[in-house]
Amino acid sequence: MAHAAPAPGGQAPALGYRPPNVFDERTHAMARWLLPAVLGLIYGYWAAANVRYGGPITGMNVLFGVVTGFVFFAVFRALETFAPRMRREVHAFLWAAFTGIAVGFLYSLSNRGHSILGSAGLGLAVAVPTFVVMFYRYYTREDAAGHRVR
Repeated sequence: MAHAAPAPGGQAPALGYRPPNVFDERTHAMARWLLPAVLGLIYGYWAAANVRYGGPITGMNVLFGVVTGFVFFAVFRALETFAPRMRREVHAFLWAAFTGIAVGFLYSLSNRGHSILGSAGLGLAVAVPTFVVMFYRYYTREDAAGHRVR
């Protein structure tokens, strides 16, 4: 049977040990732009598909999808840029509001037979758990002074 070799000195690795970074800064920079762009395309297509209700694709439908996707992209990038500078409560609230509004907007486009309260209710139902998860994430990754632990 094979056994793992003991660590030098019989101790665990130092607390400051960080695993190697698999991707370089260029890859991370590309991902910061590529992820919102792809999500914006998907969101715009989804919104355009909801608006046409299974009918033919028209120029206005395509324009609506492109504009919706661009707005989604712009707000997503703005949140990625400015929200980390905020306190953790505001940071979590901004992401929760963005998620709730995005879902509520898609729901409002999806069916002509429901009220705006249904869209607002679904948006709120998505935003509240999103806030809880994001707040927990930011709370566990900051020290007592509110500085991000890297």
